[in-house]
Amino acid sequence: MNASPSTPAGLPALEQRLQQDLQWLGLPAKAWVPPSKRDGQPVLDVAVVGGGMAGLALAASLAHMGLRAPVFDQSPAGFEGPWATTARMETLRSPKELTGPALGLPALTFRAWFEAQFGLVAWHALDKIPRLQWMDYLRWYRRVLGLDVRNRQRVQAVRPRADGVVQLDLVDDAAGGAPYQVLARHVVLATGRDGLGGPWVPDWAQQLPRDRWDHSSHVWDGAKLRGWRVAVVGGGASAMDAAATALEAGAARVDLLIRRQELPRINKGKGAGSPGMSHGFATLSDEWKWRFRHFLNVQQVPPPQGSTLRVSRHANAFFHLGAGALGASVLADGTLRVETAKGPLAADHLVFCTGFRTDWAQRPEFAALQPHVRLWQDRFTAPVGEDDAELAESPDLGPLFEFQQKTPGSCPGLERVHCYNYAAALSQGAGAGDIPQITDGAQRLARGLAAQLLAEDMPAHFEAMQHYAEPELQGHEWTEASFPDYAEGPAK
Repeated sequence: MNASPSTPAGLPALEQRLQQDLQWLGLPAKAWVPPSKRDGQPVLDVAVVGGGMAGLALAASLAHMGLRAPVFDQSPAGFEGPWATTARMETLRSPKELTGPALGLPALTFRAWFEAQFGLVAWHALDKIPRLQWMDYLRWYRRVLGLDVRNRQRVQAVRPRADGVVQLDLVDDAAGGAPYQVLARHVVLATGRDGLGGPWVPDWAQQLPRDRWDHSSHVWDGAKLRGWRVAVVGGGASAMDAAATALEAGAARVDLLIRRQELPRINKGKGAGSPGMSHGFATLSDEWKWRFRHFLNVQQVPPPQGSTLRVSRHANAFFHLGAGALGASVLADGTLRVETAKGPLAADHLVFCTGFRTDWAQRPEFAALQPHVRLWQDRFTAPVGEDDAELAESPDLGPLFEFQQKTPGSCPGLERVHCYNYAAALSQGAGAGDIPQITDGAQRLARGLAAQLLAEDMPAHFEAMQHYAEPELQGHEWTEASFPDYAEGPAK
């Protein structure tokens, strides 16, 4: 595609410019943390779990700080995160101008990547970033930065230890499921929107045959819904995307069961976006953090206009407001009878678009940590009228997104595990996942980890400085003069 008046420069030229920028900035820094071993096994500086956008931005930031920080992801290469798997939106909702994970490097932005291939005219014509094109950009981001992402590596357990390391138990699915262990000074859980849990569905969903329902976060093909009556539970962005997917695949009809009497129309969080929020939220008082996040939870984020129109353009799409789903059963003829606040509805399949919850039981690899992690409900009592179970169950994190022990001494080393995912929002703001703040969050965590590693190794660094012996002067750069005799008096 050549949509610009002149031929686009192409990715090779952009990559050359990026490498020049990195060279001028002296990035990445040289490795500086003293190598260490435990029981003969090498110890990584940092291990990152999750290779989606947050994991990549953090890995790049850590590399720029001169830290050894491989990323372990369970997905095949190029399919990390939701973009090419479970996400179903046509475009991102974020404005295309946001720099995302570019880390302050103009040549690393999506815009630079896009213009290098398609030109400036095409950029101006672009409304929103297509979802799969964003995934292509992230694949390029990983490649052009040479990030150490190890795919099809599944974490089985995260085990903090008292000797200053965290043990990761992994399975190498790329090698037939071979188990192995990795030791790291710090482990970061860059595990995305489901963070410390997974998709939430109402209890009554579990009573239905499993083949009669899906969650929006599950992998499913819309083609299976062809000719079916589909009931979509929810009215947010994922509900619109799921409904549109079903309709475009040929569903006979799609009924959206929306609990609210009216869809929210204003994205209140967008009205609070600023550098101050990005850099200052973590320093706010408990009261302001709770008030802010609770307000957003109550208001909810409206579905994007484009996603909603994608559904409403179909004559066989039906929006039912004030019709929250209350239960469902399978009738003798196989029909699903869905009970709603407005009465029963017949359907062939249910799609729950009910979001995610912190639910350690859904994450057995992290479940051993749960009894020891201090939660917000352990430190803060919500004001009257602002009770919020989601916030109460959020982990109470330290300044480097680190878990803190509910009972001091119960889990030595827990503070070396860092919760860099959506569950961090109450403690640390949106820097662990949202495109507008991802650079700030990644760089703040990387710099903090570098500072902590320095402090822990300070005796070794001081000793290394004492033994440093590379001369800057060789001894021939000057000639020693004879000292004048003061008795000779002043020069004449």
